[in-house]
This record gives sequence, C-alpha cells and structure tokens, in this order.
Amino acid sequence: MKIFGIGMNYIMHTVELDGQAYRPETPVIFTKADSALLKDGKPFFVPDDMGRIDYEGELVVRICRLGKAIPERFAYRYYDAVTVGLDFTARDMQAKARKEGLPWTICKGFDGSAIIGDWVPVSELLPDDKQPSLQSLHFRLDKNGAPVQQGFTGDMLFSVDALISYLSRYFTLKTGDLLFTGTPVGVGPVAVGDLLEGYIENRKVLECRCK
Repeated sequence: MKIFGIGMNYIMHTVELDGQAYRPETPVIFTKADSALLKDGKPFFVPDDMGRIDYEGELVVRICRLGKAIPERFAYRYYDAVTVGLDFTARDMQAKARKEGLPWTICKGFDGSAIIGDWVPVSELLPDDKQPSLQSLHFRLDKNGAPVQQGFTGDMLFSVDALISYLSRYFTLKTGDLLFTGTPVGVGPVAVGDLLEGYIENRKVLECRCK
C-alpha cells in the first residue's frame, strides 16, 4: 500500500503558509510510510520531540484497481470510496526543510501521521452519476466541537482525476493505495486532549483523540 499526499492544492492554503496566492506549476507530491497509517478510531500520540504538530484535514480517496498512465477522463474508474483524513505535519521541521530545499519525508511521514475515517462509497455520495466527479463535495474538520476547516473540493487547484492521472505517470497505482488530496485553509496546532472530528456533507466519518 502506498500513501500519497498533495501539498498546496487550495489557493487560500498557499496564502496561509506563504503569505501569497499562487498555483504550483505541477502538483506537489509527497509520500507517507505505511507505518504512518492510523484508522479505526485509534488515538494519535502527539510527539514531544518534533516541535509544533499541525492538523491538516482533507478528503482522502481510495484506489480500487491497478492502473498506470491513466488518462484523466478515465480516472473516475480507479477509485470507489472517500473519507476525511488527517495529514499531521511537523510544521517547524517542514519550515526548515522548505527553507533548505530538503525533502518532507520525516515531517510528513512519521509514524501515526496519516489518519483516515470511515469510508463512504462514491456510489452513495453520487448515486446518479454514471461518470462521477468528486469536485462537488463539502467537508469539514472540527476541533473540540468547533469548526476549524471548511473545504469544498471544487476549490482544488488540481482535481482528483487530474491528480490520479498525474501520479499514474510515475507510479503504478494499486488497489488499496490512498490519496490525501490536500488541505484547505485553517490548519493549526494540536495538543494532548484535543478531539478532532471530520465530516463529509455533514456525515461524520472521522474521530481522533490526541494523547
């Protein structure tokens, strides 16, 4: 199983991190180790030696078949379910890596940094679409009962189908691979005791307690 992440895929998040709006020329791709994955409501243990840890709530897509060099117009055939996920990021370490032009491997891929909620079949969300598009979904993340991130997939700089097509140029996609599609504005730090809850179209799919 591979875990792919997308950076800087919402315009206001680029402003949030860099102080200016911009669109990357190509998708910003990173990967997470398989040991990063947490699911089934397991708690996230906040590292005490990595500086500030930020939540990044985002839509996660599950790959459902083998694919390579997938045309964008056929990309919808390669995923079957979505959820809300948390791309936990060691922000201080990431800032240093970006400044020095270094990879994001540790700050994005450390153990427990990829949380996923319950899967929702695409056929449930878009039951009448013969060629479904995921670019019309609303999702949100609550922290301790208050909304902190509100996302609309139509605001993505690179659509889900475009991302799948792009990734499949370089990686063979396999059943069970995960795609974290990027976070909207509103990222922030977590602390021991925080409760994070994720929703798709007001349907709760994720609950994560920080310990």
